Amino acid sequence: MHNVRAKKSLGQHFLRDLSVAKRIADTVTAGPVMEIGPGMGVLTGFLLDKEDIDLTAVELDHESVLYLENTLMPNYRFRLIEGDVLKMDWGGMFDGKFSVIGNYPYNISSQIFFKVLDYKDRIDVCSGMLQKEVAERLASKPGNKAYGILSVLLQAWYDIEYLFTVDAQMFNPPPKVQSAVIRMKRNRRRSLECDEVMFKTVVKTSFNQRRKQMRNSLQQIAGKGNPVLEKQIFSMRPEQLSVEEFVELTKLLEKCQN
Repeated sequence: MHNVRAKKSLGQHFLRDLSVAKRIADTVTAGPVMEIGPGMGVLTGFLLDKEDIDLTAVELDHESVLYLENTLMPNYRFRLIEGDVLKMDWGGMFDGKFSVIGNYPYNISSQIFFKVLDYKDRIDVCSGMLQKEVAERLASKPGNKAYGILSVLLQAWYDIEYLFTVDAQMFNPPPKVQSAVIRMKRNRRRSLECDEVMFKTVVKTSFNQRRKQMRNSLQQIAGKGNPVLEKQIFSMRPEQLSVEEFVELTKLLEKCQN
């Protein structure tokens, strides 16, 4: 069986360093696991070697599906689904909780993590490799330039670790950027104690005008001239605020809606 041709349109860069693949596989533990974009199965093989993992692999590329059917499926027992992971009902694929892992396609990695948020009460662990810049953004703390919308929304529900950097030469073809591996573990928070929809709106609106003070970017929500905008927190810029401060900010703005 010939190797799969990497397709630029799908953001494919196949990892060829087995030691890196094994380290990524070791970021998930027992139970149901969904692997996104298995490609030629470098990571898949290490996952399948773990007897306590029940693997479901989701692959959009038909050529990769055929490759996996011919190389791994004769020797291993796992579920292989061909399709667009962003259009699937993840919850319907598993009975209870599950983990997510993958060498994520660079062109859809942010969308994947937004989708993880939709299943935050079902996904306890999400790990894998993505573009280094995005990995730094997810794990970044307040006060850093990389800190942004996804940082806040994900860190509200997950503890995020930046594990290690992966050099471009470990891929075929080598991407033009470096990569990194992260691991997200569900934290103990079960509620934000504010309206979640409003929280997302506040975070996104703030960072869409990240160079402005909060009173300028959020006056459309509070109402122009609202006295609440004189509070100290509204003189700050979004990258300065922690998750907890965004929650408090949302509570203040909720009162403006009543």
